[in-house]
Amino acid sequence: MAKIYTRSGDSGETGLYRGPRVGKDCLRIEAYGTVDELNSWIGLLRSEPLPSEIDSMLETIQHRLFELGAELATPDAERHGTRYIQAEHVRELEGAIDRLDADLEPLTRFILPGGSRAGALAHVARTVCRRAERRLVALIREALALGTPLSPTSLGFLNRLSDLLFVLARWLNKRAGTKESPWDPPAREKPSSG
Repeated sequence: MAKIYTRSGDSGETGLYRGPRVGKDCLRIEAYGTVDELNSWIGLLRSEPLPSEIDSMLETIQHRLFELGAELATPDAERHGTRYIQAEHVRELEGAIDRLDADLEPLTRFILPGGSRAGALAHVARTVCRRAERRLVALIREALALGTPLSPTSLGFLNRLSDLLFVLARWLNKRAGTKESPWDPPAREKPSSG
């Protein structure tokens, strides 16, 4: 039986799929590592009592995030057949956003993250998704400079997913009967006339 540890990463490097060994702090590892972290937060959210259709949607998203991780872990995803995230996956997220948002009151102010436990977990997942998106933007820039462009569809997927997680947080809080807390900006002082 193979052991879970190989000791090959003890020097601070790891191997890319069908690619070279790189530092564990390189942008590609940062990007797919943050996607993996996001997937774990969504897994934690799924441990909450959720309606079956929401749990099923989140399970599908977890599969998509594994696919995105594989795509990002492959230096030439197109050539190696790991370009998994497609425009239809972005459209699926948009459809889910529209369905959930139809049940919500329009936002007129910023709201504080929180509410029910499930709603708060969706907000945490949203912020990790935004971080994954920022890491991916940096990786796309680097890959373009190196002449190995990445698919822009993956960026659209993460952008839409963070929107979905925000709407889901609001939807879960409404379902739990938790009132949203608006952000109250500080009052502006009037300039002195002296």
